Order: sequence, then structure tokens, then C-alpha cells
Amino acid sequence: MLIAALLVNATNIDSSNTASSKKRIIENISIMLAKNTPEISADVIFNALIERERLGSTGLGKGVAIPHARIPGLTHTIAAMMTLDTPVNYESADNKSVDIVFGLLVPEEDGDKHLQHLARLVSLFRDQGNCQKIRDANNAELIFDILLAQDDD
Repeated sequence: MLIAALLVNATNIDSSNTASSKKRIIENISIMLAKNTPEISADVIFNALIERERLGSTGLGKGVAIPHARIPGLTHTIAAMMTLDTPVNYESADNKSVDIVFGLLVPEEDGDKHLQHLARLVSLFRDQGNCQKIRDANNAELIFDILLAQDDD
């Protein structure tokens, strides 16, 4: 599964978001995701992501969160990513604040693909080297190039 392909291009990456709380992170990523699917509103996406968070934090650890949800009526997987100027408490298992957020939405009936996408994302973001490259990147195009390079591996 190609991470960069899910994002489509660098316009789906915000390289300096100023969200100051978990709720604001989820609001901002919902707005970004909604831009890629006119049939699903940011409010519907926000509510789905919040419902998923109620099951347990999507904070992966090591400063990374992967808010995700299955969305009825969605026809294809969509993604958006942001890095935060200041790390935010996300209630991650390791209690580390989050500064890398990768939002993922999949069609409700795509259970297997959903798990494959999540497994690939977890593998990518568990690598501290990858995370450091993303943190060091100062714009969306550089982050997109880093993800493209990972897709080529």
C-alpha cells in the first residue's frame, strides 16, 4: 500500500498546524479530509473520528496519531496529514504529546483494506528515522517526498 498515493499530493498535508488540543486536531483533520470528498461533510467526518476515539485513543505513541474511521457512503479511501508546530496531549498510550497526525477514512465495507492501510502506517511511523525526517521537513512538499521515498522501498 502506498502512503503517498493515499494523500494524492502535497496539498493534503499541512506542515505547520497550530491546533492546541486533541479536539482541535480532529476538527482540523476532518476539514482537510472533507475537502477530498464533497459528498461527506466535515461534521460527519468529525463525529466519526470522535466516535472512534471513544473506543480508545488513536495516538500511536512516539508523537504520532492516526485518527481513522469507516464512513458509510464513502466510495474510496482518503487521507490527510498534518504536523503540529507545538506537540499536543493526545492521550496516547505512552503519554507523549503528538506532533504528527495522519487522518484516514475508508469506505464502511472495506474492512480488509482499512487494516492493511493501518498496518502500513504503523510500520512507517514506528520508525523513529522516518518520523524525524518528517519533523525536520519545513514544508508539505518535502514531507510528501519523504513519504514517496518510503513507498519506493
